[in-house]
Amino acid sequence: MTLRVEKLRIYYPDWQREYDLIAEQGERLALKGPSGMGKTTLLMALAGFIAPISGSASWLGNDLLALPPEKRPIAMLFQDDNLFEHLSVAQNLRLGLTQEAFSEQLPRALSRLGLQDQLSKRPGQLSGGQRQRVGLVRTLLRPEPLVILDEPFAQLDAETRTLAIGFTLEQVVHSNKTLLLITHQDEDIAALATRTLHLDSQEA
Repeated sequence: MTLRVEKLRIYYPDWQREYDLIAEQGERLALKGPSGMGKTTLLMALAGFIAPISGSASWLGNDLLALPPEKRPIAMLFQDDNLFEHLSVAQNLRLGLTQEAFSEQLPRALSRLGLQDQLSKRPGQLSGGQRQRVGLVRTLLRPEPLVILDEPFAQLDAETRTLAIGFTLEQVVHSNKTLLLITHQDEDIAALATRTLHLDSQEA
């Protein structure tokens, strides 16, 4: 298995939960469950921003938990877009991209998502939907083979959402990346996911 999570237990002062998850290379897995089930918490633990108290997580047989966040093979888009406010859109997009992606893939991506005229602006000058699209482009064009998207289309109108979903599917499939997706919209799951995992069926 490309990604294997076994008995990964995460503790908070008012709850704890144990997770099991398996995903193959190129699989697009949607995580479902009611609010408070720890979907975002699981993704944050895989990305290295929350420390589990027990269990294991591996990628291609290698221990993920032993690696610092910046060394993990993961590109993650948080619910908030995680843009640096003191940098321009162009500077934000440059972070984490290879030179090839920045010079060859980025111009097309920006044009497709209507961002080509926003490069000189700071994040504070953008709408919520524009910020979310900038974060999505940066995440999908990064070289890491595991992509984590947490409510990536929440601030987009219907037309832009359709464009963003199409762009996401194209990028993930073309690069044969593994996708972990959180969204409350069934239509997003139908368009993007090859399988759905219901976290509310896992024991707390």
